[in-house]
Amino acid sequence: MSKDPTLETEFAYFASGHALVIGLDEVGRGAIAGPVAVGAQAVIAGVSEFPEGLRDSKLLSEKKREAIAPLVDAWGTGAVGFASAAEIDERGITAMLGESARRALLELHTAGVAVDRALIILDGSHDWLTPVLRAPLNVVTRVGADRACASVAGASVRAKVARDAVMREAHEAHPHYAWASNKGYGAAAHYAGIADHGLTELHRKTWVK
Repeated sequence: MSKDPTLETEFAYFASGHALVIGLDEVGRGAIAGPVAVGAQAVIAGVSEFPEGLRDSKLLSEKKREAIAPLVDAWGTGAVGFASAAEIDERGITAMLGESARRALLELHTAGVAVDRALIILDGSHDWLTPVLRAPLNVVTRVGADRACASVAGASVRAKVARDAVMREAHEAHPHYAWASNKGYGAAAHYAGIADHGLTELHRKTWVK
């Protein structure tokens, strides 16, 4: 599979009568500290280009992600929804992926995006959004959408940059866990910090072995 996304999938949905496509992607699912984040990127019919160099956030260096994020902002309306470590402990990661996505979509709705008329592309094979919705939306899943679809790649970059900023700020308050570098994932330095200093309110306590 190519690492470079295109708008071919979005164009196909536009051709079938959809005026709006929203890409969704999650970041932080596997971390042991910090929130999970879901990015949303709206693309309207008539859009023919996307930011040069846009890729799935996992395929970009931190420097490149930070550089391309303003271009993604300028490309179209987007949002990022979060769910906290405490919420993940209480309700589970799958439910909070859905809730984070719902929060991002509510933000788009508030910004004037017609979410209820959109075709929503969810990266992966599992639809974790629909079970948390108050009213049904048109959701499709696609494995590898973060690499193939520009809308989902844009959502991925939004989510990653926003969540990284949260974890860098958290590092200032809790420097013992090396969150500035590991962003809350289970790196050796992070576990060493837990061994020496215990858990914080930002840790997913049910996840730490």
